[in-house]
Amino acid sequence: MSVDLARETYRGLSPAEFFYRNKEIAGFSNPARALYQTIRELVENALDATELHGILPDIKIFVDVVDPGKNIVKVRVEDNGIGVPKEEVPKVFGMVFYGSKYKIRQSRGVFGLGVKMAVLYAQITTGKPVYVKSSTIDSKEIYEFEVMIDVINNRPIVLSHRSYRKDNQWHGTVVELTIEGNWSYAKKRIEEYIKRTALITPYANIYFKGPDIELAFTRATRRIPKPPREGLPHPKGVDIEMLKQMIAMTEENLSLRDFLIKYFDGVGKISAETFLKWAGFNPEQSIKTLTLEQLDELARKMREYSGWKRPKDISLSPLGEELLRRGIEEVLKPEFIATVTRKPSSYIGNPFVVETAIAWGGKIPPSEKPILYRFANKIPLLYDEGADVTRKIVDSIDWSVYKVKFPAPLLVVVHICSTKIPFKGVGKEAIAEVPELEEEIEAALRECARKLRMYITKKEKELELALKRVTFMKYLPEVASALSYITGKDRAHIERNLIDILEAKLRGS
Repeated sequence: MSVDLARETYRGLSPAEFFYRNKEIAGFSNPARALYQTIRELVENALDATELHGILPDIKIFVDVVDPGKNIVKVRVEDNGIGVPKEEVPKVFGMVFYGSKYKIRQSRGVFGLGVKMAVLYAQITTGKPVYVKSSTIDSKEIYEFEVMIDVINNRPIVLSHRSYRKDNQWHGTVVELTIEGNWSYAKKRIEEYIKRTALITPYANIYFKGPDIELAFTRATRRIPKPPREGLPHPKGVDIEMLKQMIAMTEENLSLRDFLIKYFDGVGKISAETFLKWAGFNPEQSIKTLTLEQLDELARKMREYSGWKRPKDISLSPLGEELLRRGIEEVLKPEFIATVTRKPSSYIGNPFVVETAIAWGGKIPPSEKPILYRFANKIPLLYDEGADVTRKIVDSIDWSVYKVKFPAPLLVVVHICSTKIPFKGVGKEAIAEVPELEEEIEAALRECARKLRMYITKKEKELELALKRVTFMKYLPEVASALSYITGKDRAHIERNLIDILEAKLRGS
């Protein structure tokens, strides 16, 4: 059988059309998952619009089942963030891979896809546009848009737009979508997502109203993590295409040495010259004269060189041990908490920080293995736990070494923040197995576990002393009575003396 290739037709796919055809890989695989994913994407954007700019978040989420028979659901999320400039609204909500997050800086969203995928899903399932209301901090007006996506050309379609003067100081963004979503199936997952979001952002006010549930989390602190600043790429993370783009965008005719110093993280004059000598390049060579072969060699040598400094952590915004503890106390109310924030590390030139916590007892229910709460850049990860590197590490630890006997009321929290989280897919639910990351997670967890062992050991001693006290007190009145009979002294006086001796002995044991 022969195929007539001349009769085949060929055309390209725009990014919007690709994700329109493959919505499942972005987490929109069924109405329940899609409803959860829509809420998650909108909440992530709302939190980034506030805390990245030093604003204490006030987030409101509303879910309303419009048509139960057809599973038509309206989702509305309101924030008090910096707002979206009027001229940017159509593209931000109507063009795939367009946004403000293509920077070397920690943020929840990284692909420029999330909210647009929700907009596409709304178009696919209900044919409804996204409604956006916004105003920036310095704007004198409020503007409203209804936007859809031209899937074939990956362009926004503005269905309506109006602006009006604002008579107050409000700033922020309101986003509303009407989608096909299964509330009854998604309810528990969404409730858990809101709860875990409150845990990892104890400085936020979060209000959620669903068809049959209402949740309100009031901020436990007004202290907000230091916002991340935009950083430079690390030399260990480059490839030939990145070098080509950087050189093409550089108007100056720099030498190789000056190019490394100006455009890469942690590179000074001495380190640049030392590297170039090691790599066999002339420090004075102009970057504009580099051939493709030289660029390939330069990129390879930059990745192989072991003398680079670690990436700076200015582009990261970890929660910190105190805020992590505060969030766990407010949401989980355990008996004991141990928290650890590790020093910054890196993988392939990408800086990252691992934070872990172990919560024990209190309102944490006993389970046959550790309950795991996973977070990436302050995003709760609820799906694909079995595929996540963190689950693998938690299960590999011999918890009996730390005096834990299952079933036990043990909950583990792992938070990874990085300029590039190594997700396994665009659904952003499972983290890949990166050796540097695994080492830091395990080291942090074992440090927490040692603190837990000390606490359990202390509680065991307290229990042992309490049992001894009960035993001694059981027979003490008889001993005091016998001694009173033998010595002729007051029984109550003897009993008080015996109690004092007992307490002194128990304190010293």
